[in-house]
Amino acid sequence: MPDLVKNKKAGFNYHILDKMEAGLALSGQEVKAVREGKASLFGAYVTIKKGECYLVNCNISPYQPKNTPLSYNPQRDRKLLLKKREIDYLFGKTKEKGTTLIPLRIYTKKNLLKIEVGVARGKKKHDKREAIKRREIDRDLRRITKSS
Repeated sequence: MPDLVKNKKAGFNYHILDKMEAGLALSGQEVKAVREGKASLFGAYVTIKKGECYLVNCNISPYQPKNTPLSYNPQRDRKLLLKKREIDYLFGKTKEKGTTLIPLRIYTKKNLLKIEVGVARGKKKHDKREAIKRREIDRDLRRITKSS
């Protein structure tokens, strides 16, 4: 299951409480573009509208820019393929105070594109500072043990 697209800032900006796998409803050229890595999850989020989940603000660049239809919108809302029970679970989780749904990564599984959706709670500024300090201490420890 190689990662095709990853949301690198998700772990830094959010506490990931739970993860769930979902399918993605994409057109053929979008699938080819994602497999080539022409997608970005920066600023993307998942929302629930009328009992269905949608990936919002995910940018998938055209596969062949000169051969793309004029009506192609790279940031259109894309439907997530989930069971009703899973949608109800995610809807209940988002009703808790301070939680949101964010896409973590897009990957392949048996020739299908899957997206990993995380139930997340935003980190405060002091939590982010603590993570940076911990990362620097770990880096220094590795550097010291490697040199000796």
